[in-house]
Amino acid sequence: MSARQDRISTPIPQPEPGLKPETVVARAAALRAQLRSEQDESDWRGYYSEAVHKQLLEGGFYRLLTPKMFGGYEFDPKVFVQAVMEISRGHPGAGWCFTLGASHAYLLASHWSEEVQRELFGSDGEFRSPAVGVPSGKFVPVDGGFKVSGTWPFASGIPYATHFMGASAMEGRGGPGRRVMFVTPKETVEVLEDWGEDKYWGMQASGSFAVKLTDVFVPDRYIIDTKFDASTEHMPNGTPGTRLHGNPIYLGIPTGWFNTEFAAILVGTAWAALDEFREMAMTKSQVLNPRAKLSEDSFVQNAYGRALALTQSAEALTLHCAEVYADGLRAFIYNKVPIRPADSFTIWGKASESARMACDAVEMLFHHSGGSSGRRGRKMQRYFRDIETYRIHPQAQPSVHAMRAQMDFGMRASIFSESDIRS
Repeated sequence: MSARQDRISTPIPQPEPGLKPETVVARAAALRAQLRSEQDESDWRGYYSEAVHKQLLEGGFYRLLTPKMFGGYEFDPKVFVQAVMEISRGHPGAGWCFTLGASHAYLLASHWSEEVQRELFGSDGEFRSPAVGVPSGKFVPVDGGFKVSGTWPFASGIPYATHFMGASAMEGRGGPGRRVMFVTPKETVEVLEDWGEDKYWGMQASGSFAVKLTDVFVPDRYIIDTKFDASTEHMPNGTPGTRLHGNPIYLGIPTGWFNTEFAAILVGTAWAALDEFREMAMTKSQVLNPRAKLSEDSFVQNAYGRALALTQSAEALTLHCAEVYADGLRAFIYNKVPIRPADSFTIWGKASESARMACDAVEMLFHHSGGSSGRRGRKMQRYFRDIETYRIHPQAQPSVHAMRAQMDFGMRASIFSESDIRS
């Protein structure tokens, strides 16, 4: 065995052995003050600061879903969700950037071969990557792989990424086309300067720059089919990840989980808005009664109380979604209970309702914050713009509920095969 083979076959040690979930969540909460103090400059830059990145790196946040084999912690999905809520409470845009850059280690560890995992996690276990699911690009066959060209917009999390994942509807070599996902090192792509500097109205610190590839060679082994989106039908024996790591989270079914991540970001945003509103209500005087604080106004009390209840409910539902998702993965691996599209779309539907409640809470608070809260640079205005950015995101649209209903009605949804529709 060569020295290199020996090096890459030896598990990478965890940077902080014995790290506990509660420690990670506490560290995320401790970042709140710094994230809030940097909101303006992070929004203008388009992503959080190098100083925050360093704390996330040293605090183990990027390794929460990374396999232990590659120096990660393999924490339960619920722990990741809790950390996302806390980071987003400090700055929603930063939470979006972190989440969509840090979470996809589980996707690599689930569906790519052991050989590719060893190559891409490398000798240090560092893997951070956006995963743009909207198909784009052109694939030209060459020996051993493809030359890939195209532009993938909204690659959230790319500023501190080590790699890039993108989806495409790739034409087969003499056969039918197929929907695929590929991965490539970040140094092979061009990050376009189309984010930051007030170019987009909300979630400005999300690092959602477009990514361009020009004749980038992507080996065959770096390209996978994406038949694992919502069910276990096409993987009855698990995945390369479940067989390699022995952990159900590496079954890697993104539908349901992806939307739970969004819900966590929005819940953190709602808590941030509640913090800002409470501070304002307890320090600002009423317009018509300057001797009284806004907190003494029954209408303000009602708005805050309802927003608090909505946020608490959204948080509970989001954590429930993470638990149901993880329970489903375990049930399949340990008891061979299949995961159906209906199961994944149920989680997606619940998560979307959680996010909706969080957005409703922020809107309610913004509407009761007075005209001064609409000024540029005010936190309440930022939180309002951030939740409205989610509202126009494809994942927030009500089509998920229609698709879930079609399953119960025995109708064929266009995105699934006939055998998929079993509620």
